[in-house]
Amino acid sequence: MTVKSSQDRDIKDVLEGGEVGIPLEGMSEPRFRREGGTRDMVLPGNKKFVEGDVLPRSGEGSGGRPTKPGEGDGEDAFRFVLSRDEFVDLFLDDLELPDLAKRKLAEAESDGLRRAGYSTSGSPANISVSRTVRLAMARRIALRRPRPETIAQLEAEIADCDEARRVELMAELDALKAKFRRIPYIDPIDIRYRRFETMPKPVAQAVMFCLMDVSGSMSEHMKDLAKRFYMLLYVFLTRRYRHVEIVFIRHTDRAEEVDEDTFFHGPASGGTLVSSALQAMHDIVRSRFRPADWNIYAAQASDGDNSRSDGVVAGRLLTEMILPVSQFFAYLEVGETGGSTFDMPDSSLWSLYQRLRADGAPLSMRKVSDRSEIFPVFHDLFQRRRKQEKAAP
Repeated sequence: MTVKSSQDRDIKDVLEGGEVGIPLEGMSEPRFRREGGTRDMVLPGNKKFVEGDVLPRSGEGSGGRPTKPGEGDGEDAFRFVLSRDEFVDLFLDDLELPDLAKRKLAEAESDGLRRAGYSTSGSPANISVSRTVRLAMARRIALRRPRPETIAQLEAEIADCDEARRVELMAELDALKAKFRRIPYIDPIDIRYRRFETMPKPVAQAVMFCLMDVSGSMSEHMKDLAKRFYMLLYVFLTRRYRHVEIVFIRHTDRAEEVDEDTFFHGPASGGTLVSSALQAMHDIVRSRFRPADWNIYAAQASDGDNSRSDGVVAGRLLTEMILPVSQFFAYLEVGETGGSTFDMPDSSLWSLYQRLRADGAPLSMRKVSDRSEIFPVFHDLFQRRRKQEKAAP
């Protein structure tokens, strides 16, 4: 059921949750049971059994498992539904991505507030004292409101002058005081309130590049392993980024950007040149995903085949063009089912990437050959990255 669910879903559909089935035999719990001893008794009120009858075990003939095919009512598997948040919390709670270094406004789902000037009405909590006092001062100066110092100086002059001059100054003082009272220090028209308006919140955005070899040497089992890894990476990225773009690049001896269905199921033929996929990714980053605005993640899946003459070109593209702009780059080498990752010989591409890592290239590498290895490998990749980041000065 799990295999079919994964194969039938697109990568983004994994976040929709879904139904999970567990066989009943996987849900049994240990319990104590009294064994031994024989008792012959018939309880009062019994109309069905007589002494000597053998009672069936609990569950037989009444919804338990039939003892033979076609007999009785079988038991259904237990089913439950996992939501997106439950799935993420269950599997990814102890993992962590690098710190978000770049942020860009991108299709935000919620709004925030930003300053949008001033208004003449609003909440008292939003009153702008500085703007109100500034406007009040401008109004008083424009209307020539008498200053208190001017009135005090005039009153002092009145006290030391003769009678004729005093009458003249008193009339002037009364006029100044009347004007002083008529023009208030702060008028309601001076009051200003800080105004806010809604705007989209800046949210972090990421782009996830899925690179995969689709030459004839890549079997459906290998592609399924790659898809499962991509699904986990997508779920993980959506845990930290609200907006995540996915770019699918498949390659043989040439690379092309395709949709998801063509990426996993479209027929292709040709040799293998890894540099074609790296070059295509570099071109797409330059044209659509500026590293200053996007957090770039890449996951490459391959069986390890690559032309020997392509190694130098692929190595230069990876170290000079791809890794400097990427937050994380993972290489997943996939093998046939039934094998062991320890038995998988080092391929030409694996050997190339190992040399790059030895020279300090920040890329992660793992080998998988079975579905059960996908999550442990993914878990190990990001848990180890977190430990390394905490240990770094």
